[in-house]
Amino acid sequence: MAFDIKPKFATFDMNGTLIKFSINDTMREILGDRLPAEVADEYLRICKAYRIDECTGAYQPFHQIVARSMERASRKVGLEYREDEARAVYERVPTWGPYPGVTEALNRLAEAVPLVIITNSDTEHAVRLAENLKAPFEVIISAEEMGVYKPRLSAFEYMFDKLGVTPDEIVHVSASPMYDHRPAAIMGIENKVYVDRGFEHDEHWLGYERITDIADLPVLFGLPRP
Repeated sequence: MAFDIKPKFATFDMNGTLIKFSINDTMREILGDRLPAEVADEYLRICKAYRIDECTGAYQPFHQIVARSMERASRKVGLEYREDEARAVYERVPTWGPYPGVTEALNRLAEAVPLVIITNSDTEHAVRLAENLKAPFEVIISAEEMGVYKPRLSAFEYMFDKLGVTPDEIVHVSASPMYDHRPAAIMGIENKVYVDRGFEHDEHWLGYERITDIADLPVLFGLPRP
């Protein structure tokens, strides 16, 4: 199935959708033996929940989101929190690369529609991660620029204003119903693509096209398979 509109932009979440968001592996590596096997899974689970919680409050730089979530998770499982470890996790973020096939799919799609990133990264990290994708982006919108994080609705309002579009003039692509597709639906974005990476549940009632292979993305925009 292809979208029946000619969108002005295809807008993308980046971390976890295009970039493999390897924060759990990074925390395991940096904490090492200080993260006992019996609490590791719970620590990582609650750390993710605390990151979401921190994103919904007053804006703070992403390094503070990482630090506060690790601090709160450490307290929850009885682990000593160390600031230098949180900083090391944050500093590793720009080294992460794309999922397989992403660069090819993005360059293919760019033949049909301008590409935009809206990400919860800081500006410096957003630019560096976008460079790792090796694809042409017209605009990169960071949380630092917006002064707010997704899933806050004002993030999408900022994007509409920045791009000069209405909700029906874009297609939004994300692997996260929680951070992206729920607020996108609320804000009236009907044309959405859920890239199912397996780390969130399918919320099909949000009205998106679901794909599991990024190579299918250009096809949704009416491009033939290469």
